[in-house]
Amino acid sequence: MPYTPTDYNPYDFANRRHIGPSPAEMADMLEAVGCPSLEALIDETVPPSIRQEQPLPWAPLSEGGLLARMRAVAEKNTVMTSLIGQGYYGTITPPAIQRNILENPAWYTAYTPYQPEIAQGRLEALLNFQTMVADLTGLPVANASLLDEATAAAEAMVMAHRVAKSRATGFFVDANCHPQTIAVIQTRAAPLGIAVIVAQPEDLDPSAVFGAIFQYPGTYGHVRDFTDAIAALHAARAVAVVATDLLALCMVKEPGAMGADIAVGSAQRFGVPMGYGGPHAAFLSCADAHKRQMPGRLVGVSVDSRGNKAYRLALQTREQHIRREKATSNVCTAQALLAVMASMYAVFHGPAGLRAIAERVHFMTERLARALKAAGARVEPAAFFDTITVEVGVGQAGILAAARHEGLNFRKIGRDRVGIALDETTDETVLVSVLRAFGIDGVPPHRAQLGFPQAMARESAYLTHPIFHMNRAESEMMRYMRRLSDRDLALDRAMIPLGSCTMKLNAAAEMMPITWPEFSSLHPFCPPDQAQGYAEVIADLSAKLCEITGYDAMSMQPNSGAQGEYAGLMTILAYHRARGDAQRKVCLIPMSAHGTNPASAQMAGMEVVVVQSAPNGDIDVEDFRDKATAAGDRLAACMITYPSTHGVFEETVREVCRITHDQGGQVYIDGANMNAMVGLVKPGEIGGDVSHLNLHKTFAIPHGGGGPGMGPIGVKAHLAPHLPGHPETGGTEGPVSAAPYGSASILLISWAYVLMMGGPGLTQATRVAILNANYIAARLRGAYKVLFMGNKGRVAHECILDTRPFAEAGVTVEDIAKRLIDNGFHAPTMSWPVAGTLMVEPTESETKAEIDRFVTALLAIRAEIDAVETGEIRAEDSPLRHAPHTVEDLVADWDRAYSREQGCFPPGSFRVDKYWPPVGRVDNVWGDRNLFCVCPPLTDYSRAAE
Repeated sequence: MPYTPTDYNPYDFANRRHIGPSPAEMADMLEAVGCPSLEALIDETVPPSIRQEQPLPWAPLSEGGLLARMRAVAEKNTVMTSLIGQGYYGTITPPAIQRNILENPAWYTAYTPYQPEIAQGRLEALLNFQTMVADLTGLPVANASLLDEATAAAEAMVMAHRVAKSRATGFFVDANCHPQTIAVIQTRAAPLGIAVIVAQPEDLDPSAVFGAIFQYPGTYGHVRDFTDAIAALHAARAVAVVATDLLALCMVKEPGAMGADIAVGSAQRFGVPMGYGGPHAAFLSCADAHKRQMPGRLVGVSVDSRGNKAYRLALQTREQHIRREKATSNVCTAQALLAVMASMYAVFHGPAGLRAIAERVHFMTERLARALKAAGARVEPAAFFDTITVEVGVGQAGILAAARHEGLNFRKIGRDRVGIALDETTDETVLVSVLRAFGIDGVPPHRAQLGFPQAMARESAYLTHPIFHMNRAESEMMRYMRRLSDRDLALDRAMIPLGSCTMKLNAAAEMMPITWPEFSSLHPFCPPDQAQGYAEVIADLSAKLCEITGYDAMSMQPNSGAQGEYAGLMTILAYHRARGDAQRKVCLIPMSAHGTNPASAQMAGMEVVVVQSAPNGDIDVEDFRDKATAAGDRLAACMITYPSTHGVFEETVREVCRITHDQGGQVYIDGANMNAMVGLVKPGEIGGDVSHLNLHKTFAIPHGGGGPGMGPIGVKAHLAPHLPGHPETGGTEGPVSAAPYGSASILLISWAYVLMMGGPGLTQATRVAILNANYIAARLRGAYKVLFMGNKGRVAHECILDTRPFAEAGVTVEDIAKRLIDNGFHAPTMSWPVAGTLMVEPTESETKAEIDRFVTALLAIRAEIDAVETGEIRAEDSPLRHAPHTVEDLVADWDRAYSREQGCFPPGSFRVDKYWPPVGRVDNVWGDRNLFCVCPPLTDYSRAAE
């Protein structure tokens, strides 16, 4: 009998590694769904009228092939010692932090901590970050990070506008701010009617502005005391913002001591690689009086059901989803993973270590300035921390070339100066090379001599909390990071079935290249010929994303989905202005839209008109038509999500697009649900003019516990000339992010994903995502009502379970969400887009076994609800109300109306590897009434327990 070789391909990444169910399991699932084939299911789910005609063409790479390709591309980048500064610096990532945080799926696969009971580890790390920022800036409250320094500055401007008592309409910007910061502020100010005044600090007229921002130290190195300028602003009832540097603040007077109201900056140089622009954690701190106006997330201290200390997100968490166009910001993500890294850097080094690093950098700079002055060079400023500017006249090109010959990048300033910014990685060898570029041999000896006045030296203590004084032996650090990660439930433990968030596999092979020096060590403003590898990545990823979406051009600049929305709307408005249609400001947004949609439109200066939903959740087309017609030549755009936020492919999408175009408007299709479209539907072919893509959802960038993200926008050809520009790369429009390509280093992850999946694999992933969602809906039929379905009874990639009827028996959607923790699961999206419901998205990466475990858990919970409904047990006495159950519950005296077994080991939970939440149900109201957002003293821990 002839030998028959196997047709199994172990290197088929898409079908063997990324997609969870096997072919045999898919057959069983299709039987449960009631469909003869996967293609038949897709035909019943996705309207034929919108299906793309041509398949995605490129062939897949194996993991080995991908890494070889990545190595070849990495070698096209040239790693130089970049002393450009301008907000980006070389840093040393402690290997313990790189291995245990950045490269650890327990940290990078976690979701945003909206369920605090299963996020206590990263919430503590983020509270450490807030404490670090508050201490160093000298202001009492800091948020849990923002996207980058430039956008943090823009958020601070808008925050100042809200809190200032001055009626002035101007905002003063120190000309010594980083150029990208000035440009982003100008972009954000224009649609809001804020007049930006860029000038030297001595030219400030406090009566003409509601606020001002100063750079400290300045982009050219200046260390100035802004105390008097801030006092003058306060006398005029205006608000003072200081953009600052955390390492410098270990030595120089802090903004709080100058009287600043708000401080912003980047924590990048606290152990986070430059990565050609990001991701990095920005920060914003403020006076206590303004804390309720802060943008972004805020971690606070509360108590759990036993009175024990517990952390949670406080105050304005996801407030834009509630307040919509009245939201103060559209920020719905942050840079949690990078904020955790920066906080661990501070824990690792402690205040003494940080001061030592700061002193080393500063004294190196002082030696450099001394040597240059001794050689006759004109060096500015007189007071500096780590950055100096050297006047070189007509020799600028020669100096820059000599520096590159030495393996160095200086900053080109104007036509006759160069800037040099030293950093943690600067050693004696670098110092010698810098001077050699100027034709100077040797360096002067070290002296503990300040390069700024003694009066500017910091006098206050910082990082006094015990967490920053722990034993810094690597064994202790490693155990601390492990303890925190063990308190969390991330994707490496269990399925996270969040609707609209697409918690899919973040494959190890996709993640590996981001820490290679050829990618991680590049400065975002290095000469383009040193970043040819990045150029290839960005060009090829852009081309493939255009192929996937049906658009003609991509901007990789937005570094979050919400920022992508904003960038897309600003592109539309620029297009209208260029055509002489500046009056087009109306934006039609369905009630079902993501809350960031109306918030982004408001930020863009648009007038939001809400469109009603039909009873089945679809857009009410007649209401849409009426409002589009009423807007007429004032219609700028509509914003729709497709498939809809309710998890359905609406049949009327082409008609909605046609109505908008007939009135001269543009169609913005929110890409949040692109995971149901890749390979099946191209938004640019069904009427879309612009879409943002959540690369941290559909394209496999991990969520990192609440960031990083990337939200590039695709546009049709007529909009391409109006995409965001940047001071470093040109363009007619202003930038929306600090770096030209946003958080460029994580683009590698999405590029690796599309290369290993190939066109057919991406399409199959979409099909299986739809199968998994329909399988859950079918398995739960009869136990839970699925709220919205398409015309043929199918859902898209997510389904909404209606839990509102259980409220009559006293069981809330929160009870169900917390009970799922006992089963070892993160809850689905709770109470959005419909209050009192759960939106479930399994993604294509989950295996049938894990989905079945989830279904088992939900059915067991339904049985517990039945017991409440039939009067067997009261809701307040049931395991639903007491959930989640902790080890403390297990070992304490048991006087509950159900058994320990039922409470702690419900169906679906693992017995050997059971996840135990570290705290019981967190009291949200207590936390907001007793707001505390920095590390509490140890005595408070015991008081909370009492």
